[in-house]
Amino acid sequence: MTTGEPTGEKPDIRPEEDADAQLEREIAESLGDMSIADIADLEGAGEGRRARGKEGKIRRGRVIAIERDDIFVDVGGRSEGLLPAGQFRDEPLPKVGDIVEVTIEGYDEANGMVLLSREGAVQAATWETLEEGQIVEGRVTGSNKGGLELTVNGIEAFMPVSQIEIFRVEDLEPYLNQKLQCMVTDINRSEGTLVVSRRDVLEAQAEEAARKLWESLAEGQTVRGVVRSIMPYGAFVDIGGVDGLLHVSDMSHGRVEDPGTVVREGQELEVMVLKVDREQRRISLGLKQIMADPWEGAQVKWPADTIATGRVTRLADFGAFVELEEGVEGLIPISEMSFERRVAHPREIVSEGEAVKVRVLSVDTERRRISLSLKRAGDDPWVGASVRWPAGSIVDGQVTRIADFGAFVELAAGVEGLVHISELSDSHVRSAGDVVQEGQLVKAKVLSVDEERRRISLSLKQAAYAAPIEQSDSPAQPQPAKKRKKPLKGGLDGGGFNDLLKGL
Repeated sequence: MTTGEPTGEKPDIRPEEDADAQLEREIAESLGDMSIADIADLEGAGEGRRARGKEGKIRRGRVIAIERDDIFVDVGGRSEGLLPAGQFRDEPLPKVGDIVEVTIEGYDEANGMVLLSREGAVQAATWETLEEGQIVEGRVTGSNKGGLELTVNGIEAFMPVSQIEIFRVEDLEPYLNQKLQCMVTDINRSEGTLVVSRRDVLEAQAEEAARKLWESLAEGQTVRGVVRSIMPYGAFVDIGGVDGLLHVSDMSHGRVEDPGTVVREGQELEVMVLKVDREQRRISLGLKQIMADPWEGAQVKWPADTIATGRVTRLADFGAFVELEEGVEGLIPISEMSFERRVAHPREIVSEGEAVKVRVLSVDTERRRISLSLKRAGDDPWVGASVRWPAGSIVDGQVTRIADFGAFVELAAGVEGLVHISELSDSHVRSAGDVVQEGQLVKAKVLSVDEERRRISLSLKQAAYAAPIEQSDSPAQPQPAKKRKKPLKGGLDGGGFNDLLKGL
């Protein structure tokens, strides 16, 4: 058999070697480590131009030349090996002098070239070195209902849909033609099947990232995260492999009824780490803490006696809360609801969501409290009360309330005066209800007026015997007829004197 051009030199024949030994040595020198079986396979091609070599056996060779799409490799024999450059599709071409692993695919007798294949070598090497738990890289070549089809160094592999991501995957299209790092989970060399998982790799990476994150987390840090899920009490945010709770009270400076109105699933957020509990593995996060504080400058923006507009956010037995702007709420006490009548519950005057005009009474930024008045936002009926109802005047009013110490009488809408129990009657009074009833119309004398303290003192008993001239607010009373005096007997008033006058 001829494996190359004859050199004309005779082989070095040793006397002690027989003919068979000499032939075996010549073959070894010409084809290096190729066995007799390999040579037999090559010669078995008969008259064909190319013969298949022994498959599966890996050889190492040195690149000696590169011409266009052909790579010439020295595999140890006198004949050069030919390796197609197209087999390096996903990798850079080797350079002259590099060592490559190949398998013998055949022999080109006409050109005296050994035909080599890199793909066979890579695949054989992969099967030999693959182990469960090993991290490999695969290219996605297709998909089916069950998952993704991949090639790992030329070996067909399968990735179940549940092993693609940590979360559920519905659409497989985006993964096509992508290179994915995955873990070998099952190998069956006899059947030539390989099962891999990307989820295992992602979980391992997440676990390592979480470990490092727990070591570095500190209260007051600002971190970025992704909203993973929303609950009625807040949202869970993934801040890098670890979930933290963003409570509803820390989402906004304003009142939040539904967390879904502030954040949404998949949204990227910048949050502050409020608390880290390494024992319980809990992290509290805050969103409003990285926002500007709306209470800063509140005293300048809403000074006392300012008229402002707000929205009623909630009602309580003691008053109504009004939002002046997001994050700033003030309270209207029930006593500041109306001048016109006594209010039992704020719902009688306002309702949630209603826009109202209020007057600012006081601002306490340190305690974050603003006191508001609804009734003082309009005209104040107490202004000019001392002129309208001067002390000593007699006025008409209606009894609105009865207390142990007296009765309240409404003089005008929003203005009440008090008749102390001692001023109800000249007689001893045990209970105000014994003298007057709620809704009764009465006349009273004004004893005193204090506009600043909003107090008017009244008296019913003094109005009863007040001089008519003082009853300026009441219709004139008819005067009783004077009795005629009896004529005096004798003197100028006597009848005789009168008769005398008549006779003149």
